Amino acid sequence: MPASLSLSSRLASSIWSLSQRHWRFVVIAMLLLLHVAVLRGTADDWARALLLAHLGLLLLWQPFLRGEHQISTAQGLFIGLGAVAVMLWVGWWLLAFWVVVLAGLVGGKVFLHQARWQRRCYLVVLVYLLALLAILILPEIAPRREVAPEIRTAAEYGLPLLLVALALMPAEPESPEAPQIIDFFYSVFLMLVLGMVILGSFTFMTLSRVPYLEALTNTVFLIAGTIFLLGLAWNPRTGYAGLNVFFSRYLFSIGLPVEKWLFFLAELSQKEARPERFLAEGVAGLARLPWIAGAAWRAAGQHGETGTHTDYAVAYESPDLQLTIFSRYRTSPALQWHMHLLGQLLGEFYAAKLREQTLRQTSYLQAVHETGARLTHDVKNLLQSLNVLCSVAGQDDSPQLQALIRRQLPAITLRLQSTLDKLQRPGDEESPPAPLREWWESLARQYQGQNLDFSAAELDPQMQVPKALFDSVADNLLQNAIAKRAAAGGDLRVRVTIQCDKGPELRVQDSGKAVPAEIAGVLLRGPVRSSTGLGIGLYQAARLAEKSGYALTLADNRDGSVCFSLAPAGA
Repeated sequence: MPASLSLSSRLASSIWSLSQRHWRFVVIAMLLLLHVAVLRGTADDWARALLLAHLGLLLLWQPFLRGEHQISTAQGLFIGLGAVAVMLWVGWWLLAFWVVVLAGLVGGKVFLHQARWQRRCYLVVLVYLLALLAILILPEIAPRREVAPEIRTAAEYGLPLLLVALALMPAEPESPEAPQIIDFFYSVFLMLVLGMVILGSFTFMTLSRVPYLEALTNTVFLIAGTIFLLGLAWNPRTGYAGLNVFFSRYLFSIGLPVEKWLFFLAELSQKEARPERFLAEGVAGLARLPWIAGAAWRAAGQHGETGTHTDYAVAYESPDLQLTIFSRYRTSPALQWHMHLLGQLLGEFYAAKLREQTLRQTSYLQAVHETGARLTHDVKNLLQSLNVLCSVAGQDDSPQLQALIRRQLPAITLRLQSTLDKLQRPGDEESPPAPLREWWESLARQYQGQNLDFSAAELDPQMQVPKALFDSVADNLLQNAIAKRAAAGGDLRVRVTIQCDKGPELRVQDSGKAVPAEIAGVLLRGPVRSSTGLGIGLYQAARLAEKSGYALTLADNRDGSVCFSLAPAGA
């Protein structure tokens, strides 16, 4: 017995798969049986037998259950009752209702199919069913049967031509594995419209004493006009909101508009910077909603709860937050989705707060790193100046050298103290300005004896310069030039100039080889690895100049003339 059941199950599955691959022919056979049954009339026994065969073909085509699905006892009993109803109580009203249901099923598939020919096939089937209903079935139950015999004869022999056209259409076969889907909303809508057409036509015939075709035409145009006006009201396309906006707002605002919750979260986000406090206040705000009894949360090793617990809970989980919302009432699917949306919005704001906190920490660490990298170069430059003084002091003990040391050591001490202050306050680049002439004379004295050419036009005694910026950039450029001259054998000329045409502009020029093109392209825009370090000095100097409103550029780059310029941005 089990083997025979398995064989019959495989046979049924094979028949179903074959019917799905050639669904058009199953539909054509099903409609032909229905057509013949309608022509013979509901009182004919052969018509009832044909309707039973029609139901069998419908089971092969139906879009609800797959062939592998095992029919339950309740489903089999329902199918059996349908067959008994066809055999015993079939009538024109039941037949009209059945054609309306079929038209609804086919209409639901018309709106879903994207393939052009398949959509046209279902559209032809829909037209056939509507014509069959209007011409051959409804006149049998209308208050007065007033369809001309010529029209009925034309329908009897002309409607099967639509099925012939359906068979000749180049529609691709559907895969048995493809899901059979209908649009439930459109199916029900189409069934309701057809019901309104039927009852409206009969009402016109009864009250206005008009013929059947006239009543049917008036009802169709009246319903079409009503649907057209509803379509305009739903989406006016004139710059005004239609009914769809209010309908969507109703669906999305079950007791609380989402925009109000967003406004509350945005306002709380501006007031509270700490993520844990923001989350606690946000959960407390959830508990103040009229249909929420309480909430519990767990995040970042901390947890909390507010309000009371109920049996109706909605949970929201994310990598950063676990939130449970307790409703006062039994949650419908729409309310459950709405509560989940509120929790998701709170979770997204909390994640943004976490990212904001991480960004603040990263920005602080970046400021510490950049300040330390830049001040390391300042300390290196000061150390080189001390080395020069020490080397000179070991070779000469003249009064001029003693005077130079007395002038330079306090200046170096002040610069070391300034460097230490900046390291203790990372990111604080502000420094008091200094007179340009005073700064220029100090720079010339600092590099006295380094064989550098200092030249300046007439300097404005009132002009001020940012001392920290000019000290850092001048030390970087001059130390690089001195190292480049030492690598070239000592016969390289370095010239330092200052001019005040469009603001204070410092220029350091050497007569060595040009900077290679591949290095010049990234110089001052990022660290450039060099033989003596990471090459970050010029990059940090350029960043400091940018923050101070200046620009450090490679003004000239050719053999015999390599010039760097520090000038106000836009000058």
